[in-house]
Amino acid sequence: MAKRYELSDEAWAVVADLFTETHGRGRPRLSDRLMLDGVLWVLRSGAAWRDMPERFGPWSTVYQRFRVWRKQGTFDQMLIRLHLRFNEQGLIDLQTWMIDSTAVRATRASSGAGKKRGPDEPADHALGRSRGGLTTKIHMLCDANGTPLCFLLSGGQASDISYAQPLLDEVSIPLSQRGRPRKRCKWLLADKGYDAEALRRYCDRYRMQPVIPLRSMKRKPKPGLPRLFDRPKYRQRNIIERMFDWLKENRRIVTHFDKLAKSYAAMVSLACSMRCLRHLFSYRT
Repeated sequence: MAKRYELSDEAWAVVADLFTETHGRGRPRLSDRLMLDGVLWVLRSGAAWRDMPERFGPWSTVYQRFRVWRKQGTFDQMLIRLHLRFNEQGLIDLQTWMIDSTAVRATRASSGAGKKRGPDEPADHALGRSRGGLTTKIHMLCDANGTPLCFLLSGGQASDISYAQPLLDEVSIPLSQRGRPRKRCKWLLADKGYDAEALRRYCDRYRMQPVIPLRSMKRKPKPGLPRLFDRPKYRQRNIIERMFDWLKENRRIVTHFDKLAKSYAAMVSLACSMRCLRHLFSYRT
């Protein structure tokens, strides 16, 4: 039986080949499963890498393994594999999706990253000033079952609507090993922050029905039939709010400690994968 914050045998069997590497001669390699459990301990506890319990081995080795997996995109591959398995079992709702964002407080330790950055690292390191101080925003898309499908990071001052279309363009749900991925849904649920004519035209272009309440503001009359607001359907939007609450139970997510946005994004991907594994095996961490 797995200890607290550690993967069960069933969960490890699903993703083991993504993390396990074979080596020839030289010093014996520490267990990849043990290293991943160490990363999960940091994700859930929110503690510093140096405070990791000794049962996981040297903290520097766990951190180095995390950096290698981050660079290789292993955590993103883990989430894609779980999406594929979910689709095979009919666990992803391909009809109803919802979009929202949440702000995360960043600590002083997260600022001050070096000016040299890779091509996948944003210039602002996904940090910005908002009413809450130094913050990061997680823009998320999930289905009606609370399964996280895709996310983007931005500075805390970014508006929700400016990341809506890039997020929808980013989503790609694999339907099979050879089939074309699913990129659109039938209904798209969002709050008033996404009430913009550009997003509604985007939904019309791809035959999606936006379920977005209108803001109380003066509008020019539009030709044609008025848009209908499906209030019973909109009540499902609380699902993404609950999903954010679950993700923020991971203390490495609820507070932004990492200097690099790609390190924080790797933690968010791992948290989303753990959310999927929880649904898949119905276990509690």
